[in-house]
Amino acid sequence: MDEQGYPDEEERQRLREQHYNATIVKRMDLTEDLARYRIQCDEPVMPFEPGQYVAIGLGNWEPRLRGTQAEDVPVKKSRKLVRRAYSISCPMLHDADSPKAGELAPVDQIDYLEFYITLVRHGATSASKPPALTPRLFGKGEGDRICVERKITGRYLLGDIPLNENVLMLGTGTGEAPHNAMATTLLSRGHLGKIVIATSVRYCSDIAYQSEHDELMRRFPNYCYLPLTTREPKNLEPDRPDYVGKQYLQTMFTSGKLAELVGDPLAPTNTHVFLCGNPDMIGYVPPGGEIPDQPGMLPLLRAAGFHDATETPGPGTIRFEKYW
Repeated sequence: MDEQGYPDEEERQRLREQHYNATIVKRMDLTEDLARYRIQCDEPVMPFEPGQYVAIGLGNWEPRLRGTQAEDVPVKKSRKLVRRAYSISCPMLHDADSPKAGELAPVDQIDYLEFYITLVRHGATSASKPPALTPRLFGKGEGDRICVERKITGRYLLGDIPLNENVLMLGTGTGEAPHNAMATTLLSRGHLGKIVIATSVRYCSDIAYQSEHDELMRRFPNYCYLPLTTREPKNLEPDRPDYVGKQYLQTMFTSGKLAELVGDPLAPTNTHVFLCGNPDMIGYVPPGGEIPDQPGMLPLLRAAGFHDATETPGPGTIRFEKYW
């Protein structure tokens, strides 16, 4: 240890050998603050369903990325792990250098876990604690070691969806991750109804799987991916010929534009809805909670005839993940 009692490099290496059980095998950076990580565990992972999540961790002894909020780690915590749970994504298609190049790659046919992660540089407010995991994670690359918890869990699941019914998945940012896993599984099962993923982000550069979605739309007529933006020039400058306004999921749904782009009414009689991402988009209000001025998708869907999956199974159900 050093003079203050913190682990020195020799001890940090021993701690890594003691606590880490997986390796980053691929890192794909989309922007400075957005990346896809593929992590291979030393031991086979337990079987899991698309839509579930698992915690990953790094030691407090790991360095933080420059340009992120400083963190004062007390000595007594300097040998502990910091963990955060992430929904498991998937590559959707096997890589070109894979023996199964170009084939569908659902989560049960790959030997690694893929995550779609945003770097959180600072706490939400001046009083917030510094983000603990991603400032360390974004300093790691291929070949670096990491901890993956053994338990994969979560109740944000596909359930039993008949082959001919529609699936509408609405997400914001990296909330798309479980939807990628779900959609790939549905396609691998031969789903016949429409499979729609609509993801709202600030900029086009925030879309991490565009080429995969494009290829799936080319192959499967029932598959539709809608990348929606809110801060591109076409969203902000009314004088542009391609002006579309800010493409928030709520307004896209209530205006009928979403159904128009999909080419289907997306009615509760034959459509299952999944929501993941920003809580403001989801719009969950706990019993007795204050109703926001701008409603999220839950009240809008209920007003359109959809209902919570806990009430009645079948079409018209809504499932949602409190991602943040």
